[in-house]
Amino acid sequence: MTDAVDENFMKLALAEARRAAASGEAPVGAVLAGDDGTVLAAAGNAPIMEHDPTAHAEIRALRMAARDLGNYRLPNTTLYVTLEPCAMCAGAISHGRIARLVIAASDPKGGAVWHGPKFFEQPTCHWRPEVIEGPFAEEAGQLLKDFFKARRST
Repeated sequence: MTDAVDENFMKLALAEARRAAASGEAPVGAVLAGDDGTVLAAAGNAPIMEHDPTAHAEIRALRMAARDLGNYRLPNTTLYVTLEPCAMCAGAISHGRIARLVIAASDPKGGAVWHGPKFFEQPTCHWRPEVIEGPFAEEAGQLLKDFFKARRST
């Protein structure tokens, strides 16, 4: 995909992150796109709202698409995320056979792609997506900083 295409999908992921923040959730968004340029699923974080510790944006988007497509494997897809996935989400991305992972902001504290366990570099990881440093890292990072700053001040 082109940089312009990646930017458009990341803008959709940022919109999902903003919706999550408006609901009191950590502002993380994800969009899963097919290789034909269609949006297969879009979601924001919702563990509080769904009373589900696994309801991260990435997991929710993968679940939606898998249900709609009738397949637990999602080959030839690109997942756009506003924040570096945690270990749980990286594992789901691997199991889903996602082809490309485009990440806006890195997460030195909780990320598991570029930080921490570096999940896709582990010998026990059987599927590794192409990982791309995506657009809007500053904007995605600022959403998170503003959200948590506001929570600390209340």
